Amino acid sequence: MRWNLSPSDPAQVARLAQGLDIAVPAARVLWARGYREIGDARRFLDPGLKDLHDPWGLRDMSAAVERLCRAIEQNERILLYGDYDADGTSAVVILMKGLELAGCKASFHVPHRIRDGYGMRGDVVEQAAASGVKLIVSVDTGIRANEVVRHASTLGIDVIVTDHHLPEAELPPAVAVLNPNRGDCSYPEKNLCGAGVAFKLIDALTSKLGWEQARRERLLDSLLKLVAIATVADVVPLTGENRIIVKRGLEGLKNVRNPGLRALLDVSGFKAGLAPSAGQVAFRVAPRINAAGRMASAMEVIEMFLTADTSRARELAAKLHELNQDRQQTEAEIARSIFERCASQPVTDTDAALVFAAEGWHRGVVGIVASRVVERFHRPVFVLGIENGVAQGSGRSIPAFHLLEALETMPDLFTKFGGHRQAAGLSMASELVEVFRERFRAYASERLTPADFEPELVIDAEIDFADLTDASAADVLRLAPFGFGNPVPLFVARNLEVAAPPEVRNERHLFLRLRSNGRMVRMKAWDFAERADEVEAGARIDVAFQIEEDQYSASRGYAPWQAVLKDFCAAS
Repeated sequence: MRWNLSPSDPAQVARLAQGLDIAVPAARVLWARGYREIGDARRFLDPGLKDLHDPWGLRDMSAAVERLCRAIEQNERILLYGDYDADGTSAVVILMKGLELAGCKASFHVPHRIRDGYGMRGDVVEQAAASGVKLIVSVDTGIRANEVVRHASTLGIDVIVTDHHLPEAELPPAVAVLNPNRGDCSYPEKNLCGAGVAFKLIDALTSKLGWEQARRERLLDSLLKLVAIATVADVVPLTGENRIIVKRGLEGLKNVRNPGLRALLDVSGFKAGLAPSAGQVAFRVAPRINAAGRMASAMEVIEMFLTADTSRARELAAKLHELNQDRQQTEAEIARSIFERCASQPVTDTDAALVFAAEGWHRGVVGIVASRVVERFHRPVFVLGIENGVAQGSGRSIPAFHLLEALETMPDLFTKFGGHRQAAGLSMASELVEVFRERFRAYASERLTPADFEPELVIDAEIDFADLTDASAADVLRLAPFGFGNPVPLFVARNLEVAAPPEVRNERHLFLRLRSNGRMVRMKAWDFAERADEVEAGARIDVAFQIEEDQYSASRGYAPWQAVLKDFCAAS
């Protein structure tokens, strides 16, 4: 991989380290990532509720709150129209709980991924009208549902749209459209997820209702636990306000009273008093939530979070665990099929973007498979399942390529599409798949170069082994939560001696003992076994590595961190 070392300024880094009372490695990372003033860096390290943005800064918030207050006063029936992923289901629960505490009980509808597909549907609105619903609040959806919102109006139903996906030029004709990405919205955090927007609505509503500050803060802290999970699951940048949300929300997961959330954490392997990291949420907690929407019905996720029955919560969490196992197997089968195709017909630099489609591929997992293919080939990818003449699926992208903008150049191909820069979904007639493949590839070819297909390691700082101590590692870990937009810090150390022959574990993982100026560090390299013959005892190498939390080691009385090797080469 290409190594891209961020520039540094030793004098300014030293000033930052002294002003913040942190070790130099952490200060180097902060400086490399643009936190160069002590005040900004201190807010990054220790954010609080006071650092959240004013919810009234969202365009149309006043109209949305006024309409909700009228619904509460007149005891109107409210329907929450959500989405089936972790973001959408969490957002529904946030609004359900917030509205109930505000004096209003709402019902909810979440579409079935396979039967209904993504987005709002007119028949659901018609059923709502027949049951007496007067207000629909869309959650993590609706920003492109202009016709459905217009239809609701003809049936006497007002609509509040809460969403974060990119809008079209014309906004839905709703009573209010809460979306930080609408062109006329000055709200400073453009990367809120759907649950984040729902959280903001409850924040503003309780303010309007005159709740005392302490009561509001108790509610917000309670809701932030789910908002944090949704933010990580939706792969939005963990910077700015999202960092505050996730940092505070994850800390709250040490103490969970909600039976459903407690049961979910239990089946994910987290005992009471132990909070998962953002990475653990992404790989262990969120997939179990998403498994319901991918393999069955997301309605059970919402039931799990809303029930007060501990036994029922555990039963539902166990079911999510089983569905996630089914999801993993289904995903692996599709990925294997794709990689076998690529082995027989290799991907080259002329393939600037890839589209894979087949009959019978489960539409609930194709987005995850697309992510795996992007990791392997580092270019935009769509994976589509075909059923009854319709191709539906998801795409994932690389930082250099805007997926939704690509789709917007060929809307004639799709019956439905939407998303954002790094992820998107679409539906189309199966006979148009080959046309889409060629047009998508041609569009990408005009905008990407072979260099864009090469994975790159963005290295925060160069350090010496003398800088690696338990205290300095702890300061680096204070920069968490890590994820998209705030990756685990990456360091380079040069001219290290390989102090012993490389060790291979489980035929997959590589362990190296490295020495510099008398200091020895053992590094782990996951899935690096095939590179064991590239290094031998006595060799001199440069390494790119990360400092990661090691709870297992800490539980045994050893250092609570580990050095994880990401790449190495002969010493320069």
